[in-house]
Amino acid sequence: MVQATSYAAAFNALGDPTRRAIFEQLSDGPLAVVDLAKRMPVSRPAVSQHLKVLVDGGLVTLESKGRQNHYRIDPKGVLAMRDYLDSMWDVALHAFKLAAENEGRKTR
Repeated sequence: MVQATSYAAAFNALGDPTRRAIFEQLSDGPLAVVDLAKRMPVSRPAVSQHLKVLVDGGLVTLESKGRQNHYRIDPKGVLAMRDYLDSMWDVALHAFKLAAENEGRKTR
């Protein structure tokens, strides 16, 4: 099971529509803040603040290249969210199975 803080911080980070949009922009590959800001309807400082939340949430990593910071999606953060959702799905399927079996016993 994944630690609660790893997936919780990631989901919280994606709770903001602007951060989700930034995260989606990074799905095509690493980008510098200046390049992200050109694609977003918010200022460059705002993009930087959103990126900090994404980094703190474990969804994005920072790599310095010369004078620019490039951001990329961190697969470990995405995997933490996926593991959490998979575990919830397993619980839901098990509950459905038990309910179906119980209903089958009632109709006999």
